[in-house]
Amino acid sequence: MNIQHQRGQQYESQTQRGQGQGGPPNQQAQQNQTATPPISSSSSVWDKFEKGDKIGEGTYGLVYHARSKETGGRYAIKQFKGGREGDGVSPTAIREIMLLREMHHPNIVKLESAYINRAEPSLWLAFEYAEYDLYEMIKFHRDHKENTRDNPFGLMPQYIVKTVMWHLLNGLSYMHQHWVVHRDLKPSNVLVMGEDSAVAPHQHGCVKIADFGLARIFQSPARPLSDNGVVVTIWYRAPELLLGARHYTRAVDVWAAGCIFAELLTLKPLFQGQERKTPGNVFQADQLDKIFRVLGHPSIKTWPELEVLPHWVENTDNVRVKRPEWSGTGLHTAVLEAMRGAAPSWAQGHVPQECVPPREAIDLMHRMLDFNPSTRATAEECLRHEWFRQEPKPGPNVFRLPGASTPLVRYPRRPMSLDRVPPGAPGGGGGGGPGDGGAGGGLPPPPGPPGGGRPGGGPGGPGGGVRGSSQAAAMLAQSGPQGKRRRMENVPGFR
Repeated sequence: MNIQHQRGQQYESQTQRGQGQGGPPNQQAQQNQTATPPISSSSSVWDKFEKGDKIGEGTYGLVYHARSKETGGRYAIKQFKGGREGDGVSPTAIREIMLLREMHHPNIVKLESAYINRAEPSLWLAFEYAEYDLYEMIKFHRDHKENTRDNPFGLMPQYIVKTVMWHLLNGLSYMHQHWVVHRDLKPSNVLVMGEDSAVAPHQHGCVKIADFGLARIFQSPARPLSDNGVVVTIWYRAPELLLGARHYTRAVDVWAAGCIFAELLTLKPLFQGQERKTPGNVFQADQLDKIFRVLGHPSIKTWPELEVLPHWVENTDNVRVKRPEWSGTGLHTAVLEAMRGAAPSWAQGHVPQECVPPREAIDLMHRMLDFNPSTRATAEECLRHEWFRQEPKPGPNVFRLPGASTPLVRYPRRPMSLDRVPPGAPGGGGGGGPGDGGAGGGLPPPPGPPGGGRPGGGPGGPGGGVRGSSQAAAMLAQSGPQGKRRRMENVPGFR
């Protein structure tokens, strides 16, 4: 029996039990514990890695494709931009390292090592390399729909959609069980491992949640997190955030995952609002309008906490006044209309019955896109949903059915060259989404980071960076499960 078939049987057993990948979350944590990534002091990370193309760029810095000079393994190297003189290493970077050093799960990107140059100071993170991201996979289907008559509308196969969501929710369930909220889920931050020989067979087609620069520890009872700044790219931002909530939890990640679910089915964002660029937590009226047009206007009866949300209390832009266009078309209708809008010219707007998502898929989406965060499904509850127990069942490899010799879709690999850029030289190449694993060319779809990006030390950093990389190195060097929360709370603006 081959590896893919064995893993497929394991997944079938797990979906029947309604459990996440590898068993219950606490059991997963024990099974997936690995050595803590080392923190090294180095004059240059390129002493250890051969630099390839630049595959991502953002407010935080750059991401390069690289190869280990010692093992030949492929990595994504995230280089943080230096701040102002004396600022030291950004709290955003420190938080990301401290979180990823504590989390070990197959659906969370693995931080292999970190390198600090004390003289500059500067910081590099070495991540496992992922070939793809969801943004590029969705874009591939959208761009090639005219040539896929054997796959109506060029839609993503249901098996791929279901397996992506199963992996994504597994990763979220693990994070939330460990009191971590991501706060920036979007397609370009969800990576997928390739199937080349450099990737271990059990990792082929495995989904990885990446980019933890905005992630935080949350607590029960909830503590205010709104002072950390604007979070979650606008198209995936939960309504409680749009209405100015000060206390929010893991439910914001589930909403974002529900938006990703709809986008996998329709190849376009479900709530595609226009972002107001005014600095600060400005009221995003157009984004709420897009949500209300589909889901209807919320009420105090179904969402009692509305009465304390700032923009609702202040009736900003008359948000409390129901308009005729806010009656709500419903998710099922909205998804079908999006499919018609994405149809190739030869289909003439007709949606074949085999392309219509099953009732159970829409029901799961409804539960993930519940207005009320208190009644919104948790990631663990989503994994127990009936949809995952229906054929085709999710598998271990996004690209192929268990036991299959060929992938369902051949996504193009990003062209890479480790020869054109010599070690130590500025990276060449172009484009790329900002995911940690370096998977995905092209910019993420929404316009820019929310709220004007991450100036200085990031949204949670009240005063620039952690001064001096010696202090940063000392903080990062702490280890051991007992000190986990204490170490994280020592980081300025962590919560």
